[in-house]
Amino acid sequence: MSDPQQPQGTPTGAPVPGPSRKPIVLAMAALAVLGAGLLWFALRDKPRLPESVAPSSPPVAAAPAPDAQPAAPTPPTVPLPPLGQSDARVRELVGPLSPIPELAKWLASTEDLVRRFTTAAGNIAEGESPRAALSFMAPVGTFQVVEREGHTFIAPESYARYDGVSRVVGSLDTQASVRAYQTLEPLIDTAYKEISRPGQRFEQTLANAIQRLLDTPVPEGELEVVDTPGVNYAYAAPELEQLSAAQKHLLRMGPANARAIQTKLRELQGALALPRASR
Repeated sequence: MSDPQQPQGTPTGAPVPGPSRKPIVLAMAALAVLGAGLLWFALRDKPRLPESVAPSSPPVAAAPAPDAQPAAPTPPTVPLPPLGQSDARVRELVGPLSPIPELAKWLASTEDLVRRFTTAAGNIAEGESPRAALSFMAPVGTFQVVEREGHTFIAPESYARYDGVSRVVGSLDTQASVRAYQTLEPLIDTAYKEISRPGQRFEQTLANAIQRLLDTPVPEGELEVVDTPGVNYAYAAPELEQLSAAQKHLLRMGPANARAIQTKLRELQGALALPRASR
């Protein structure tokens, strides 16, 4: 865990000062948007059904319903730009996936979006922090703790910093995200080949990343932390402290926000034909 400890003399519940707090703030924000990143960035096509054997006689066409409307024409395929010049196309496709404007603002605030989100998924699949790839998602405010009866807990104000991102994650349109992925898939594959081992597939990495976050235990009630040597806090519960960095960052969002993101990821997991997670 990488939040700075509260210096001696700092009032209970007060912001923890000092430049050393920045890395965990960035890491937490990065994990908070994982659901968003995974949703729009890693959804895959539904598997094709095998072609059936042609019947010996032509099938009889069904009569159209009286009020049936003609099917909308398939939109023409627009060629994708090169990976290094794809940000504008990504923003065009991904920004509308949520009615909450923060998603479009986040996308507009950085560059090299496809590579960043591909890297973030890979990091979390390995249990690592995705902060280097998604640091532009830093929330407003500082990490805070509150002391009660000789114990230290993460303050509600710390969790509240991630309320907005959990709302964005929960509002994402799944079907529209599938269509966005189908368009961006060639760019995603190109970006993943740059960082993956030979023969490694992105859909397996996605499955592992989703399952790692779904496997994160989210306790009821407050999360107790303890001072550790240096400037960090650690979870008081050994079973939480031994979690991977990615999982501990998810917990730092707060129980309500962590569960909201898990709910969206579980929904996606059920809708996707992903391979079984393997770690």
